Amino acid sequence: MLRPGPSLSRFLASPAATAAVLFLTVFLSFSGAAPAAAQPSGSDGEWHTYGGQGRGAKYSPLDQIDADNVDDLRIAWRWRSVDYDLVDANPDLRFNHTLLGTPLMVGDRLYMSTNLGQSAAIDPATGETLWVYRALDDGAGRPRGGSTRGVGYWHDPGLDDERIFVVSGEHLVALDAKTGNPIGEFGEGGKANLRAGIPRLEEYQWNAPPLVCRDTVIVGIYVNDVPMNMEQAPGYIRGFDAVTGQLKWQFNPVPRPGEPGNETWEDGSWEYTGSATVWSVMTADEELGYAYLPTGTPTHNWYGGHRPGDNLFAESLLCLDCDTGRLVWYFQMIHHGVWDYDIASPPILADITVDGREIKAVAQVSKQAFTYVFDRVTGEPVWPIEERPVPPSDVPGEQLAPTQPFPTKPAPFDRQGITEDDLIDFTPELRAEALEIFRQYRSGPMFTPPSVRDESPGGTLGTLQLPSYVGGSNWNGAAYDPDTQMLYVPSITAPILVWLRQPDPSVSNFRYIRGNRNVYIDGPRGLPLVKPPWGRITAIDLNTGEHVWMTPNGPGPRDHLALQDLALPWLGAPGRAAPLLTKTLLFLGDGSPSLVVIPPHGGGKMFRAYDKATGEVLWQTELDAGTSGAPMTYLHDGKQYIAVAISDNQHEGEVIALALP
Repeated sequence: MLRPGPSLSRFLASPAATAAVLFLTVFLSFSGAAPAAAQPSGSDGEWHTYGGQGRGAKYSPLDQIDADNVDDLRIAWRWRSVDYDLVDANPDLRFNHTLLGTPLMVGDRLYMSTNLGQSAAIDPATGETLWVYRALDDGAGRPRGGSTRGVGYWHDPGLDDERIFVVSGEHLVALDAKTGNPIGEFGEGGKANLRAGIPRLEEYQWNAPPLVCRDTVIVGIYVNDVPMNMEQAPGYIRGFDAVTGQLKWQFNPVPRPGEPGNETWEDGSWEYTGSATVWSVMTADEELGYAYLPTGTPTHNWYGGHRPGDNLFAESLLCLDCDTGRLVWYFQMIHHGVWDYDIASPPILADITVDGREIKAVAQVSKQAFTYVFDRVTGEPVWPIEERPVPPSDVPGEQLAPTQPFPTKPAPFDRQGITEDDLIDFTPELRAEALEIFRQYRSGPMFTPPSVRDESPGGTLGTLQLPSYVGGSNWNGAAYDPDTQMLYVPSITAPILVWLRQPDPSVSNFRYIRGNRNVYIDGPRGLPLVKPPWGRITAIDLNTGEHVWMTPNGPGPRDHLALQDLALPWLGAPGRAAPLLTKTLLFLGDGSPSLVVIPPHGGGKMFRAYDKATGEVLWQTELDAGTSGAPMTYLHDGKQYIAVAISDNQHEGEVIALALP
């Protein structure tokens, strides 16, 4: 049944909603058909979805590589992105080198997406390219590039039909997994047009992998989240038939009249407000036939005076029926967001035991450094989530929600809010310089709103926000061990400065827009403004909701001129790397310094293995570039490999595979 979250509870109090709610309650009481046979769970040695075996956990039970032999890991092969074959033939071709993809491994092949909308099959033992889908020749792709985070896999064992799905430019493309050729019966010549039917859209863009759930392929959309005008494309989420490519359903996170939640978009703001879409990685429970979708901030990210109300279903976790797109349950993490706190991390499906009760759960880590844990069947929070008062806004026209949801368990995995007590104090001189910087701005607890820049005497130059708009946690997400029920969350501590200004009415119809482009704020002498750790890993027991350990994720700038004589411990590095968990180890890189919106001192070339029980670093190696995709692992011909995409602005995107000699 549909469980109302706090925002919809307010909406449901109105008599006008009663009939719709009764209808939905009856309709949603039916749980749907049995799982389709078309989707295998995959063997232990394979990697069928972006997060592993469909649960978003980034986990594999492989244990050939362990604490005793991890020191022996060596690069077994390298795969240069096939996009560079096009560059070799056309040196004038330009695109972003940063390769975000994570390979899938099915049978005897890896499958990878590229920055030009291409896809390739790779030999898992040698890294040899077996086939290439040449997107630009097929009328797909995007000549200037646009990296995607991976592909989707579907197969029907009864028909010996295996397909790879890739979002290529403005198309969803279905490829024969054996040959790489487009499946002619899918859409038009193998392609479904993703731009069709979306109003106010200049160009379709999306870079997450398609989510395959039973016989449905689910995709989202990227909509400009800091535009110059209020009228933006709606953030549709759509499900396509995996066989025919026909549109099966469409869900609009900005509901129209007659749909639940529409009244939370007051003054008719639903009609022109855009985004609130799923731009990141989704997860599915094949057995239930449910998809779990994290949604983003509505336009624009920092001012919402033009969209009064709580703005369902923005910044929420949605549970939709994969076959029909019907809303099963939801929870809104941010009411009327103005902090760019998109729900960006992949939801993780976890079977846990809390106070003796077995729960099919879903855990959602967030930019705010919260871990929200729900019963994934009903949407009921596993531990209470409280609505607590938050600061109001004094920006003209802005009407913030008076409360926001705060999970009571687990505790936050990173710092929330910023005060003088949070400033660096390695030396009295650095402390004094940090205070001088800090006192120019507004500050306070988490959810302190953006402010208008005031350069008059005694005025403040904007608001300091912590966590920032990349978190906490972001698309790199967390990893989960189903054997121990432990969740491992990489996160960063990096405050930003946000200030608002009135735009030129001839170029923007917003009353206020964000005033600064480079929002990260430097502390004294180029150091971070706040105390370390600036990057960390937190281990959380999901059976109890308690933190087990926390450790900095790297040395950080200890060699800075102001710090090099202080003999400091590891300070942590604010990179945006994704974790990988195996039966024996936790792997995490520094993250590529060329990822979008990297904090100062973020990113690096190291790749490490940690002890899962303690957080101790057991092994590290320096790669040719930082990890830009999420790592994965697989077994082929009796040998375990760890594969990860690496790249930066100076290093061509490639996949490297590590293995024992």
